[in-house]
Amino acid sequence: MRVYFMGICGTAMGNAALLLRSRGYEVLGSDANVYPPMSTVLAEAGIEVLPGYDAARLAQMKDTVVVVGNAQSRGNPEVEWLLDNRAACLSLPQALHDFVLKDRRNIVVCGTHGKTTTTALAAFLLRENGRDPGFLIGGVPLDPPTGSHLGAAADPFVIEGDEYDSAFFDKRSKFIHYAPHIAVLNNLEFDHADIFRDLADVQRTFSHLTRIVPRNGWIVLNGDDSNLRALGPMPWTRVIRVGTGEENDVRIADFAESATGASFKLFWRGRLWTEVKWSQPGLFNARNAAMAATAAGLAVEKVERVDTNAPARAGAQENALGSTRSTPGNPTGLRLEALAKFRGVKRRQEILVAGPQLTVIEDFGHHPTALAETLLSFRARFPGAVLTAVFEPRSNTARTRTMQAGFMRALAQADEVYLGAVSRAEKLKAEERFDPEAVVEHLETQGIEAHTAPSNAELLKKLQAGTLPVIGKPRVVVFFTNGSFDGIIGQYAAAAKT
Repeated sequence: MRVYFMGICGTAMGNAALLLRSRGYEVLGSDANVYPPMSTVLAEAGIEVLPGYDAARLAQMKDTVVVVGNAQSRGNPEVEWLLDNRAACLSLPQALHDFVLKDRRNIVVCGTHGKTTTTALAAFLLRENGRDPGFLIGGVPLDPPTGSHLGAAADPFVIEGDEYDSAFFDKRSKFIHYAPHIAVLNNLEFDHADIFRDLADVQRTFSHLTRIVPRNGWIVLNGDDSNLRALGPMPWTRVIRVGTGEENDVRIADFAESATGASFKLFWRGRLWTEVKWSQPGLFNARNAAMAATAAGLAVEKVERVDTNAPARAGAQENALGSTRSTPGNPTGLRLEALAKFRGVKRRQEILVAGPQLTVIEDFGHHPTALAETLLSFRARFPGAVLTAVFEPRSNTARTRTMQAGFMRALAQADEVYLGAVSRAEKLKAEERFDPEAVVEHLETQGIEAHTAPSNAELLKKLQAGTLPVIGKPRVVVFFTNGSFDGIIGQYAAAAKT
C-alpha cells in the first residue's frame, strides 16, 4: 500500500511518515515549503518529498491512502480533488491509530504543558531499562536521540497526546484517536482559544479521553491540579495521582534548585522510590519526570487491580496501586538512575550561549503558566543575574488578548522585558489583538524595564543595544516563542559568541 502525506515536512507528519516507512509501507508526500531539517531526514530515509500541491498528481496514483495534515484546509487543490472524487483520506491521528497504535499498549501523554518533555522522558526511561518502546515525540529530543521509533511490538508505544483538533474535517482532539492503555494527564488549563470556548470545554475533551481508557489500563493524573481533580472520579479504570501533596500516590518531596542543578525525592505510597539530582530546571520538570516514571513503571510491571479510586494516603498498604512484582524500596522495578543523564529536548530551556557574563536560552513557552514557572526556576538557577525575558506573541491564543493579563503577571517576574511583534497581526481585529504597548506600560508601572518594536528585526537592534554586560552582574536572556521569532534568536546568540 502507498501512503501519501500532505504537509509531510511538519515535525509530526514527517515522523509519522518515518514510522510507516519502518512498517514497510511505500511512503511519499508533498509540502508547500520543502524545508530542513525534516526534508533532509526524509530524503535520507528514501522518502520522496514533492514540492507544492497538485491535484493531477493525486489523480495518477492508484491504491493510495492520503493523510491530510492539520494545516490543510478547503481551497487546497489536493483537498478539493479528494473531496470531489471521494478518495480515501485520513487525518494524521487516525492514520497513526490505524497503521501503528491499534495493536500496541500505548502511553498517551497529555496536558497543557510538558507533553514533549514527559513523552521523551518516558521513552528514555523505558530504553534505559532494557525495553524497546515505540515513540512519537512532538519535538526534537536529545534523549532519546530521535523523535520517532517503531520499537518492538511487545513493548509500549509512547506518544504525545495533543488536545488540538485532528483535521479540518475532524474537530475531535488528536488524543481521542490514540487508544490509550495509560493516559498521562500532566495538567489542564485553558488554551487554544481558536478551538475551545472556555476551560469547561477543554475539560470536556479531557473527560472524553479518560472514558476510553480500558479497565485494565491506568490514568496517571497530576493530583495537585484542581482543573484535573474537577473531572471527578473515574471508576471505570485505575487512577494514580502524582504531585507534591501528601494525598498523592506518588509524591515529589524536598525539591531544591541552585546554580548547580536541581534535586528531589520520589515516594511511592510512603516508600522512598528514588532520589534525583539532575540538570533539568524547575519543579515543573521534576513533575514531568515523576509522571513519566510512573507511567513507564506501570507499563512494564504486572499490577493487580485492587481499588480503582481509593483515596491515596501515605503509608497505606491497600490502595489504587495494587501489588507489584517489585522489591522493597523500588515499587515498580523501574530503575531511575538514568534521570541524572537526561539531556532534555531542544528548545525547552535550551542553553544556546553559556558565558560568565551572558547566558542565552531558548524556550518553547507560549502560555503564561509556562513563562512564569520557567522564570521562577531561572531565579534559582542564576542567582544575582539580571533576568531578561524576550517574548513573541505567536500562538493562536498568545497573539490575542485572551491571556494578556496572565502574560503581564508572568513577565513581571523578569527584570527586563522585550516584546516582539504580534504574529499575523493583520488577521486580527485591533480590539482582539495582543497589545504590546499596553503590556509595556503596565510592566513599567511595576518598576520593570520594558520595550517593544513594530518588527522583530527592530526588536533585535533594541535588544542588542540594551543588553550589554552589566558590571558585577551576569545577564540571562531567555527567548520565549513557539515559532522562529523571525530568526532573531540565532542572530542574537551568534553575535553573543563573537
